[in-house]
Amino acid sequence: MIRQYETVYIFDSALEEPAISERLARFHALLGPDAQLNANHWGKRTLTYRIRRHDTGYYVVARFQAEPSLLPEYERAIKLDEGVLRFLIVQLEGELPRAMPAETAVGAEEEDE
Repeated sequence: MIRQYETVYIFDSALEEPAISERLARFHALLGPDAQLNANHWGKRTLTYRIRRHDTGYYVVARFQAEPSLLPEYERAIKLDEGVLRFLIVQLEGELPRAMPAETAVGAEEEDE
């Protein structure tokens, strides 16, 4: 059964974008040829707190579909890569919630009163 996942990576900010793209390609190759991938590079950002003596990190958010049985090897490869400061994998369920426009939210409050 194929499921949808999202991974947020925080890479060492000293890495160049081609090196990060190569690592992402290597990680995502472990998910199989059927994995539909959508990666969004957020770029360098200041970290809220220091991670392994780093004040900045390069953020990438990737959404993909894969078999759950492929995730342990995928996680293992990410953990072994020293260029990855942190990562988080979450399973997406159903449609993502959409934010209400500010106008609609104000109108709804007025109707309640």
